[in-house]
This record gives sequence, C-alpha cells and structure tokens, in this order.
Amino acid sequence: MRKNILIVGAGFSGAVIGRELAEDGHNVRIIDSRAHIAGNCYSERDEKTHVMIHTYGPHIFHTDNEEVWNYISSHCEMMPYVNRVKATVNGQVFSLPINLHTINQFFKTTCNPEEAKKLIESKGDATILDPKTFEDQALRFVGKELYESFFKGYTIKQWGMEPKELPASILKRLPIRFNYDDNYFNHKYQGMPKEGYTPIVESILNHENITVELNTDYNPQEKENYDHVFYSGQLDGYFGYSLGRLGYRTLDFDKFTANGDYQGCAVMNYCEVNVPYTRITEHKYFAPWEKHDSTVCYREYSRSCNENDIPYYPIRQMGEMSLLQKYLDQAESESNITFIGRLGTYRYLDMDVTIAEALSVVRSYRQALLDNQKMPSFVVNPR
Repeated sequence: MRKNILIVGAGFSGAVIGRELAEDGHNVRIIDSRAHIAGNCYSERDEKTHVMIHTYGPHIFHTDNEEVWNYISSHCEMMPYVNRVKATVNGQVFSLPINLHTINQFFKTTCNPEEAKKLIESKGDATILDPKTFEDQALRFVGKELYESFFKGYTIKQWGMEPKELPASILKRLPIRFNYDDNYFNHKYQGMPKEGYTPIVESILNHENITVELNTDYNPQEKENYDHVFYSGQLDGYFGYSLGRLGYRTLDFDKFTANGDYQGCAVMNYCEVNVPYTRITEHKYFAPWEKHDSTVCYREYSRSCNENDIPYYPIRQMGEMSLLQKYLDQAESESNITFIGRLGTYRYLDMDVTIAEALSVVRSYRQALLDNQKMPSFVVNPR
C-alpha cells in the first residue's frame, strides 16, 4: 500500500531512506532547513580557484562494508584516495597515525618493528592496570612523551576538556603501527568522489516519487498528515529543547587562499595547545587527480556549540547521558516517527555507517509494513 512519507533532513540518512522508499512506490517529501542538500557532506567549487571545497570540513569515504561501497559507487565515480595525515609537533613534522617512521623520528632511533614494540612498551606506564580515562589509556600504552606531544594538547582543543575527563574508549580508536604504513585508515574500500559529495546526494534524490523542499523547517503539526516521519534533526530539538540542550562541539573555519601549494598535504594537525586551531586542511589535495594553480585552506577551530551553531560532535559524557536518556524515553513513546542519523540518535557517525544504518531503517520499515507492526522510534540502540 502506497504511503505518504515525510523525511526531515536531506543528508545521506534522509536521501538514502527517501530513495529506497520512493522505489517501493511511496510518496516521499524531504524537507531541509538549509539552503542546500547533502547536509555536512555538502561540497562545492570555490569560485576563484575552482578547487572542490568540503564546505563543512573534509569528508573521506572509507569502509569495510561492500554493500555500502557498491551503493555509493552506483551514484558517482569513486577515485582512489589515501588519507595521509601529518602533524606539527615541537618544531617538526611527523606522520600520523603514529607508525614506525614517527617512532624512529621522535626518539631519534632506527628501530625495526620488534625493537620499536619493546621501546614503546618500556615507555608505557605498566602500573595502570585498568585504564578508565583517555589520559590513563595513553600513558599505559604509549607513555608520557608521545602522549604529551601528540594527544594531550590536540584533545584539549578538540573536546574542550582535559584528557583525564574523557573515557579511555576515545583513544582505543587511535592505532599505533609498527611498520611504515601511514594510511590513516585500515578499511578495505577507500576513496573520494570525483565530482564531490553534492552530486551523489542529487543522484540519490533523483526520483519521480521524491519532492525536496529546502529552507523549510519541520512543523510538528504536519506529522498527522503523513503515515510515517523519518527525522534526522536534533533529537532534543524535536522536543523543543524542553529538558535542556544536549551538548555538542562545533567547528569554526578560517578559510584562506594562496598561490601554488600552502602546506604540501591535505591535513596538517597542530598538536600543541598553544596553537589555537586543531588543524589546517588544504582542499585541493582531497582531489589529487585535479590540477590547480592556487589553493584553498581551512584553519579549523573546535569549541562548544551554541544554539545558533551547527552541531558536529555529540558530547557523550556523564552529564549529557542522563539528559539523553530522558529524551530517548520521550522519543520511544512517540508513534509514527523514527529518529535517524547523527543528530537524531545523538551519535558520531561516519558516512559509511550512516548509509548502512539508513538501509537498515528501510528494511525495518518494509518488514513493519509486511507484518502490520508498529515501526520503532529507533532502529539502532542509541543508549
């Protein structure tokens, strides 16, 4: 039976769900409060330099999920791309993630892999048996010197709090390699869309059963006009922030141009706390198959998100989690609405996970229709 579907948000979550349901024959209306589609993945050509700009900061596609890789590849030409991150520390430039070259350069040694492992083990604090905090985790596994040089200052700038206030789980995602592999990611599939991300979302949304309306806010009173709503806006925003605002970090970008090359790489981290920005990104390096005489860079600053800012990173700390539970309880009592995506589930999601979860939401909705069952408020567990 043909359903009338409202989707709030024209990023990857909303677009993928919308396209799949449109192909099932449903009427799909997608609204977005911004003036463009593609959410934070939005990309566009810089008018002066013609460099492809990642407007809301760099997005690099990487995944082990073959279904997701095939899905996005069906809507664009993916080009090979390896993310090689550099870091400026103590007046030197190092490779990240920390690898054998970083270790040898930092400690002025010529270790082979086994020697490097023993060196790092000797630097770690073996008295920390059960690391609970980011700082404990770093001191236990990489030692004071590497921690204070590469992690401490950057973390304070990125999260606005001391590493001893953050959970150890954050650092578990940062690998150390005992070879010379400087590929930032480990995933099987890695690449960059040849024409940027906006045309991908345009392609996904290109279906006769989909209408898209930009500069349009969600009106809760409209919910009754639809069989189901998929909501990718802020979870607390859906309830009018009635219990208070969930915490986010936001980003400010200082955009500047230069002739030729500026820094010779796509991403340069600045790990010292006395440098106010976390990194500089040089966007033409995200499309190495293109040639440009000039260059466009962003200095990136992280700070606490205010009500008029774009929310980037959810702060899943103890103070936020108790408030989150209350909003989740409210959300689960709602009917005919499913909360989706990064903002709707208050979780940091990479693009591949966003697409995978959107496809999972569609499968759940199809099954709910077949079984004549209620579609849940969340398809994933956001708690």
